[in-house]
Amino acid sequence: MNETRFNIVFDGALLPGVDANTAKFNLAELFKSDVSAIERLFSGNKVALKSNLSHNEAQKYLEALNKSGIDARIEAEPGLQLSLGEVQESPQPTAHQSAPTIEPVSPYAPPRAHVGEAVAEYATLKPFSFDGRIGRLRYLAWTMVLTLAVMPVVGLGFWLGTTWLLASNSLAALVIGGLFAAVILFAFAFVSIQFNVQRLHDLGWSGWLWLVNLVPVVGSIFPFVLIFAPGNAGANQYGPPPPRNTTAVKVLASLWLVMIVLIFLATFAGIFGALQGDYDSSALNSYESSEAIDPADEAAEPATEPGDPSVDSEEEQ
Repeated sequence: MNETRFNIVFDGALLPGVDANTAKFNLAELFKSDVSAIERLFSGNKVALKSNLSHNEAQKYLEALNKSGIDARIEAEPGLQLSLGEVQESPQPTAHQSAPTIEPVSPYAPPRAHVGEAVAEYATLKPFSFDGRIGRLRYLAWTMVLTLAVMPVVGLGFWLGTTWLLASNSLAALVIGGLFAAVILFAFAFVSIQFNVQRLHDLGWSGWLWLVNLVPVVGSIFPFVLIFAPGNAGANQYGPPPPRNTTAVKVLASLWLVMIVLIFLATFAGIFGALQGDYDSSALNSYESSEAIDPADEAAEPATEPGDPSVDSEEEQ
């Protein structure tokens, strides 16, 4: 029983996003031919580029042709018997050689994924980029790292600026300190926007939706959407899903709970301290007012001397 043989058939179709001139140039490089000869293959007629191939050989040739940008296909039945040999004969692989996979070397070819290449299971993390995806916990972890990195820098800058201002008592210290703070805040905001864009990509949304944060009222609610909304489980138009969360990511994300508790306790302690101070002040004022003697009451009492005669005794005399 004879083995089924296959042909590589091409009818002028190109893969999506491939320019015709680029495909012709790549195909000419692939078959070591002139571009003018290759143009005859783009007439719209079905052409058998390779004939009488085994299935494995046909798959290898098809992969090489797809890399050049043309949309070829495998057919078991013979197509139009116009052979590529009319353009230029390409050597057939011998019995002891496997069919070669010829890589196009055109510097003008657009980047393309290999046909049949599996999509990556997880995306590569790019912290300082507007490309890629990150999940909820990694978004919180990266934001926490950014916050912890900026806080000491801002504190050091404030201390240096205050010290310089007190020592020199000049306006230059205030201006330079303000510029330094502006640069730090701008860098912090830029990196923070990159984290937000990658989080939006994980939801399958455009990064331009970050501008919603600038809308009054809605902008105060939108960050909670980024924190709590689950991302796409599989790949979307922005790439494969992010890698699984590591222990470090979970720990850093949990630090937000610790920080929120500390902020709450500090706020409560400040309010309680202020109320306690007001109470102590009012109690002290009340005590001082009760102990004070009114001078008017003291002046109203008559002053009598022991030796002065009384009115009655004067009348009797």
